[in-house]
Amino acid sequence: MTKVIMVCGKICSGKSTYAEQLRRENNAVLLSIDEIMLAMFGQYVGEMHDEYVAHTEKYLYGKSLEIVGSGINIVLDWGVWTKAERAEAREFYKSRGIDYELHYIDVSDEVWRERINKRNSAISNGRLDAYYIDENLAAKFGAIFEPPNDEEIDVRISVKEEEK
Repeated sequence: MTKVIMVCGKICSGKSTYAEQLRRENNAVLLSIDEIMLAMFGQYVGEMHDEYVAHTEKYLYGKSLEIVGSGINIVLDWGVWTKAERAEAREFYKSRGIDYELHYIDVSDEVWRERINKRNSAISNGRLDAYYIDENLAAKFGAIFEPPNDEEIDVRISVKEEEK
């Protein structure tokens, strides 16, 4: 039976890397809002960012139904940062009889900062196509993020220190 795996975690917590691993392990299609947004608009969307994200998310929910209906697993790589977003996603799939799981990447603040610095360095050196996370963006998304409670989580990945 096909399933949808939602990857949850702070911005720059390792979601995309983990989602790619899940894609390979589960013979799945990976659906990423950032991938589409960066391909369409590049780094700087400005004040339209949140509106474009909402439209992209709506499109990907619909596309996920088409893919699951074809018997293929899905990995959602878009954070589901708030309790309300996670509840909406669960209800979306549950109401359609589609199995789903929530995988949460729980990183320490130290690891989170290290990953932001590593990503920003790679972007600055042209080795990575991703969003540059400055202090304001880190603070904004850090404030938005609501860690899931134990009842929401099917798989928890705890990262206390960065692998060297």
